[in-house]
Amino acid sequence: MRIVSLLPSTTEIIFDLGLGDQLLGVTFECNFPVEARQGREIVVGGMDTKHLTPLEIDELVRARLTAGDELYSLDDAALARCNPDLILSQDLCRVCAVPSGEVDLAVARLNCQATVLQIDPHTLIEVIDSVQTVADAAGVPERGRALVHSLHQRLTTLRERTDLLLAGSKRPTVFILEWIDPPFVGGHWVPDLVVAAGGQPVLARPGERSVPTTWDDIHEADPDHIVVSPCGYGLPGAVEQAQKILDQMPARAAVWAIDADAVVVRPGPRLVDGAEALAAALFGPEVAGLPALPAEVIQRLR
Repeated sequence: MRIVSLLPSTTEIIFDLGLGDQLLGVTFECNFPVEARQGREIVVGGMDTKHLTPLEIDELVRARLTAGDELYSLDDAALARCNPDLILSQDLCRVCAVPSGEVDLAVARLNCQATVLQIDPHTLIEVIDSVQTVADAAGVPERGRALVHSLHQRLTTLRERTDLLLAGSKRPTVFILEWIDPPFVGGHWVPDLVVAAGGQPVLARPGERSVPTTWDDIHEADPDHIVVSPCGYGLPGAVEQAQKILDQMPARAAVWAIDADAVVVRPGPRLVDGAEALAAALFGPEVAGLPALPAEVIQRLR
């Protein structure tokens, strides 16, 4: 089967299912595993925002969306060279990837016979279910069932360990800061990650889109922990951004930076890694069955 993935998350799922040799096309953002773009067509491009501040990026995105402009470009020629049987797409977020409607138009233009499969999970359980959806479409349902089972088992083990540690006591409150300027609250599956880690999400929107908030609202919520989780920056960028806003955060909160792309914002199997990393931050690495805090994805600043 010839597969094209238009999402970093589905690229990760394809590799986790052992189907990397069937993946012919990916996006410019597909950076995990490290070989994701090697020898493959780059079928989706996007804006270079490396020189912009978070506020400038937010303003640019809002302006382009208001004007009806797309944030990503689909390369018809690259897609045609792939001649895919299966295209993995989404309609969840125009800020995150090419909308599936644009993909359908491209398929029609090219007279392509590929199946276009939308992957639009809103919760952590739906993310895990989407692994099976991809596996079924790719013809490897048994591999999907094995991967889904292992992900659920890890979450079950994590819940048992945190429940035992809490023993009925109050869960620590956690605010996930998805963007710093303006500040955004975590939505969709992000609050589920906090719950899976044994925490209580605050200013969160489970299953819904992320939205802006204010520093006054954050101070009023007075969370025990704040996790700075900006999309697209990796851990070094998250640390840098967290350091810039330390003086704006509630004084008593423990402040963390996390690699959002790796374990928070991309709806793939590594979200379970994110739940374990958060649990290690909240309770210590032993509760997540880890030998140490996973320093490659999360770091404490205060």
